[in-house]
Amino acid sequence: MASNEFQPLQGMSDIQAPEIYLWRMMEERARAVFTSYGYDELRTPVLEKLSVFQRSLGDTTDVVKKEMYSFKPSKHELAMRPEGTAGTMRHLAGRGEEGLSARVFYIAPMFRYERPQAGRKRQFHQVGVEATGEPNPLADAETIAMQKSLLDAWGLTGSKIQISTRGEPSDRKPVADGLRAALQPHLNDLCADCQRRIDENVLRVIDCKNEGCQTIVDQIPSAIEFMSEASRTYLDQVIQTLETMGVEVTVNPKLIRGLDYYVHTVWEISHSALGAQDALAGGGRYEIALGRKAIPGVGFAIGFERAIMALEACGISGEQFAPVNGVWLVSLGETALVENMKLAAELRAKGIRCGMELETKSMKAQMRKANRSGATKVIIRGDDEIEKGTAIVKNMVEGSQEELNFEEVIRNA
Repeated sequence: MASNEFQPLQGMSDIQAPEIYLWRMMEERARAVFTSYGYDELRTPVLEKLSVFQRSLGDTTDVVKKEMYSFKPSKHELAMRPEGTAGTMRHLAGRGEEGLSARVFYIAPMFRYERPQAGRKRQFHQVGVEATGEPNPLADAETIAMQKSLLDAWGLTGSKIQISTRGEPSDRKPVADGLRAALQPHLNDLCADCQRRIDENVLRVIDCKNEGCQTIVDQIPSAIEFMSEASRTYLDQVIQTLETMGVEVTVNPKLIRGLDYYVHTVWEISHSALGAQDALAGGGRYEIALGRKAIPGVGFAIGFERAIMALEACGISGEQFAPVNGVWLVSLGETALVENMKLAAELRAKGIRCGMELETKSMKAQMRKANRSGATKVIIRGDDEIEKGTAIVKNMVEGSQEELNFEEVIRNA
């Protein structure tokens, strides 16, 4: 077992081969899906002013109150980003009118100081999108469909989508008042956290995982019943649009999503491969206030670690995406070693994946390296081959080999 001296910090991981090949597949397919929808990639700094997240996420959210890595090295208090939307909105707010109708995506590490558990890390990675613009049921439906397209592209077919609404901003007070009044007779039966949440953020009572609290929530009217007719109509339009696109969703009035910036549509996606804790990803429409500017938009995020758990449960692993092409050069003797250095440079200049041992070793040792590299072709040269202007080419897939003119070897490499 490796010494703790060489282990990463708790809740953080080194990502190496062969797992890294799975990550690369996911990143490449994400970029392809988002590009097909007209999105551009955005990379924001890991560090932001703490106020960026306080304004965007809300002071009462668990992310801001308990989970952020923050510190004050100078006059500004800083924080490592706990999610991708706030920093993206900070960037778009600085782009003027252009930022109010943008389509961007990000693939980046995030940081939260929470108890490490299966699929949840203190340094975790997300892929997400943000499409700014005024509320539009069609935009929300397109975003949900795009997220499902991404999961399908990764191989996570069969995911389930639950959808709900947070309503318009004007619904917040009647919803909060209505829920507080409905919960008041059950106050003493709620868990300690929910008794506090009634005053701080009553919506968090709705998605409490405590069994007793869930029983009480099932007995009271849903948040949607306290919303305006316009909010309920908006949700219906999103669902109808998804139906025309062939995307199945289930309405779940208990679906809240905890961040304060959500308005109108919210959704979560689950997958049976994750077992009882099957939540995979989510998203929603939002309105984020940054200074004097409020930016409306819609977006989603998917955690790579959770998605990888689901992929592996479906039998999809990094080994399936490991490089299996390219060339390995075997050098028999010092002269061949020097000549193969020149050959390797020529092949790499042509875009061919090429490896070789950089010191004289036995044929057996070099062939072991060739096997581990995943090369489909091995080019073997010794003094005799160099003198004759030939090379022995071994097909690693078929197990056959032949001696060819060196010029032919170059042409067919």
